[in-house]
Amino acid sequence: MAALCESFTLCGLGPGGGVGLDGGLLALEPGPDRDHVLLTDRGRTATLFKVSDQKPLGCWSAKHGQIITCPVVCNFETREYIAVHDDKVLRIWKNTDVNLDKVFKATLSADVYRIHSLPKGGPVVLFKGGGVRTLDVLLEAPQQEIENIISDEVIKWSEAFMERQQPVLIFATEKNGDSFVYVQKLKMNDLHKYKLERQELSKALSFTAYMKNQIITLLCLSSNDSVYKFLIPLQQNTEEEEQILPRSLLLNLSVSGSVLKGTSFVVLDKDHIAVLGSLATAGEESKECLTIWNTKFQTLQTSKELPLGTSGQIWCYEKKFFFTHGKVLTVVMYKCETSSLAAAVGKLKDSQAPDVSSFVDWNTLGDEELVISFQSQQSVALKPESRMTLRSKKNTVAKVQPDTLSVGQLLLNLKDASTTVFENELRQVMSKGQMPDFQATIGCVVTALINRCKANPKYYPRNFLLQIVQNQDLSYSLCPDLMVVALEKKDLHLLQICLQRFPDIPEEITYACLKAFLSISDAYLQRIDLNLESVICYLDVEFNGKEVKTEIVENGFSTELEQDIWETKITKKHHGTSDGESCPVGPQKAALLNAVLHSAYSETFLLPHLKNLPAQQAVLFLRYLYYLYVKCSEKINTTLPGTCPPTVNQIMDWLCLLLDAQFSVMVMLPEAKELLSKLHKFVRAQVRFYSELNKIEGSLRELQRLNHQKDPHTYSVEVLELI
Repeated sequence: MAALCESFTLCGLGPGGGVGLDGGLLALEPGPDRDHVLLTDRGRTATLFKVSDQKPLGCWSAKHGQIITCPVVCNFETREYIAVHDDKVLRIWKNTDVNLDKVFKATLSADVYRIHSLPKGGPVVLFKGGGVRTLDVLLEAPQQEIENIISDEVIKWSEAFMERQQPVLIFATEKNGDSFVYVQKLKMNDLHKYKLERQELSKALSFTAYMKNQIITLLCLSSNDSVYKFLIPLQQNTEEEEQILPRSLLLNLSVSGSVLKGTSFVVLDKDHIAVLGSLATAGEESKECLTIWNTKFQTLQTSKELPLGTSGQIWCYEKKFFFTHGKVLTVVMYKCETSSLAAAVGKLKDSQAPDVSSFVDWNTLGDEELVISFQSQQSVALKPESRMTLRSKKNTVAKVQPDTLSVGQLLLNLKDASTTVFENELRQVMSKGQMPDFQATIGCVVTALINRCKANPKYYPRNFLLQIVQNQDLSYSLCPDLMVVALEKKDLHLLQICLQRFPDIPEEITYACLKAFLSISDAYLQRIDLNLESVICYLDVEFNGKEVKTEIVENGFSTELEQDIWETKITKKHHGTSDGESCPVGPQKAALLNAVLHSAYSETFLLPHLKNLPAQQAVLFLRYLYYLYVKCSEKINTTLPGTCPPTVNQIMDWLCLLLDAQFSVMVMLPEAKELLSKLHKFVRAQVRFYSELNKIEGSLRELQRLNHQKDPHTYSVEVLELI
């Protein structure tokens, strides 16, 4: 018996990681620990994720112009990471490294197809010409000549195994519609070539393999909707250069008149395989789905429809499927039991509850799933107290449970209700502030609103959503689609409040907000109602015809001291600073950018996104950050006035982050060179000023020490000259 269990979203995907055969990821590989996976996108970024926490642990990117062409793998013996960019450049780094441009680099003599890392055998490198080397041998002489053994053939798939303490590599190639398989034992330098028996009018789409008792079982997914099996013994006594492997039909992907057009598949155990593809029924539109098949009894065990589409890729680690679904990477847990006839026909009684942890992904729940998920979470929450419950608690539980269940049932009943009835009922649900798990209830309400927005593009309850976000302690994880929909609707006020209040916004969404704010014109923003409390006290803004002037105070360092490098003429003008620099953005855009500066982020995960910021937007953002930095330096306490303005630490952190991400672009832009020069001069002046303050601090400490050494009963007059 096989079954699909809970599913959840691991992460969002970039622009190139969506549906279609040209989308998706470059690969997904196991990480250094059991619960870790390595994602390599079709660009220049690799990310390490902890699956159970749905949290990234590390992110590394190649610089602009470089493309990762070989999936990143982990060397399980050294816990280092290995990647190849631009086909020939090998990179090796540790978890603590940040900049891939500064890690170990080796340029190879031939193009690399794939690196396979074995837990007890070390990494094995397969080149596009069919040559194979262990990583240790390759690093001894990176420019060593690599033999070309496959001539005009193209490698389509490869895998590596450990057999009797030695690595064995198998890879499949294609030429003129024929498929070939190579098996190589690395330590013995033993290579065998096989030709697969061909089925007329069909071609191989995908391969997978497993090894048992020194026999490799190669499975091939064919375009004629079938899975074929080939047996390859490792012990070969024949001297034939090319043997033909006979095929046997393992599974026909059809059931009850429906045919599954598979794109990729994985082996689960000796009797089960999982196939990702499109299920086509006569007279109906094909639907993409994930299926599990029993190869022993030729039956379809279970399936899951995937309405948002996939990239046709699937991976399987630690009883979990990984595949792209729409614009996210989805994880689906599964269970497989020993194959029996009762299980194959679905008559086996499930005597044991599945030992699978529960995940609730608010991002993908529909209305019916909201009901089931909300009720199951409530039952789990009450379960630990079920054995020993006081009489008073029993009464409390009895009273609470009907209200809790009515929330989920209400959401289901309101699925087809009118807008007015729908919103009024949801407001009544929110008014019950004393109910248990009130935050989960609010998450359900927001998810229900967002689901209706997706179903009806003309519906968008802006004021209702604003009221919820302003009055409730929400987080991004409770309503992950809220900010995505707000970006689509250009609801800037809602985005501003979310950035200020949500503590767990992903860096990808923070970057999307920043890019959207910088791209919108100031003329458009003047018509938008925004909260300007963070800017009105340090910008000269006109409200209702009245100009609000702000006080400008010098930092205190001498203008004569820096005449050669810094001109500190104070000119009061609209949005002006002490050096005559005016604010490069209007007050509305400044308020939005301040909200971005306040949001929490991890530099490791935000930096790759900032590298994609368009050059003109990056320069504009840098001008605003420079303006804020100068404004902070005008105040003696380096603090901007107003309600929740950006701090000098936030400004400096974003300045450094933006320059790290865009430095190569900045130095090439003429309009950025002058700005960088002024920023350099100002920072240098600040350093010299604080250096002088440090000297005064030292002199004052010396005075204090001398005063302690004096006899309090004596009188003297001393003159101390500060040099």
